[in-house]
Amino acid sequence: MLVIGLDPVRIPGWDPEPVLAAIARGQARFDDHGIEADMCLVALDENAEGTIVEALTRNDYACVVVGGGIRKHEPLLEFFEKVVNLVRRHAPGAAIAFNSSPEDTADAALRWLR
Repeated sequence: MLVIGLDPVRIPGWDPEPVLAAIARGQARFDDHGIEADMCLVALDENAEGTIVEALTRNDYACVVVGGGIRKHEPLLEFFEKVVNLVRRHAPGAAIAFNSSPEDTADAALRWLR
């Protein structure tokens, strides 16, 4: 299981603490289900695509969840498309899932892991 999202610490003008707390709660849900989940949090002003490819090729993932920070912000539509296509290219056997918040990421993955 791999989760790809924006790194809240590296978003200018943003208080990362609430998002970091929600990510931690979401990670705990993976632990509750006995699912090993890796996180790939990226900054847009750095080599985000390279970081994602590196994460995707590190393991053979059954499912990749793309976070709402990437999907929901309309100016990031092109980046979201790139992420989906990177998953298709570098983890072709992985299901692609979408969460509605960091806290329900495990639920998104479980829809495809069952």
